[in-house]
Amino acid sequence: MSPDGAPDPEASVPSAEEIEAARILFARPAVFMMGAVSVDGLPAADLPEVAFAGRSNVGKSSLINALVGQKHLARASNEPGRTREVNFFVVDERLRLVDLPGYGWARAGKGEVKKFQALGRDYLRGRPNLRRAYLLIDARHGLKDVDEEPMAAFDRAAVSYQVILTKADKLKPAEVEAVRARTEARIAKRPAAFPGVIATSSEKGTGLPELRAAIAEACAIGDSPDAA
Repeated sequence: MSPDGAPDPEASVPSAEEIEAARILFARPAVFMMGAVSVDGLPAADLPEVAFAGRSNVGKSSLINALVGQKHLARASNEPGRTREVNFFVVDERLRLVDLPGYGWARAGKGEVKKFQALGRDYLRGRPNLRRAYLLIDARHGLKDVDEEPMAAFDRAAVSYQVILTKADKLKPAEVEAVRARTEARIAKRPAAFPGVIATSSEKGTGLPELRAAIAEACAIGDSPDAA
């Protein structure tokens, strides 16, 4: 912790041991559990969960697949805005990855868009086992005005969230660092924002070890039981 009581970004840098433990965890079986279309249909809150939110076509499905080393666990779509349920994936029967409906664009009527985006907000407000949310931002574009709404929703729900840059391989390293710095400065005063922005590439694997370790830490999961 920093002297003012805020989380210290340096303290969140995972050790080699934490990265290896997280690698083992995410190498274990990961399966699709269910998709919920209403709050009443959510599974029991009996495992820690982390949720992924982001603009449509930001690469949520690709990131989830890359985290668990599977190509088709989360269904990616060429049509933005197709995720209209809260989708749950179970990793090693120890934690759940939750794919929230995308925002910002959807080939659907306004009423339908509001319905499935409201479902995501209701999930955030009423999920006691939600350990952290990850807000995915396309590194090529950075934070946009449309991203203010989910950040405000996280703040209102008092849900700790961390910004994850996706598609970092599309930029030069110096450009990625510039986007990271701008993003960290922009979220610095938001009450629920977790310090530190992780730049990732689902295609190249950049940042995935650090993100796995961050998820394991948020869910208070240590070494895998059978790891030797």
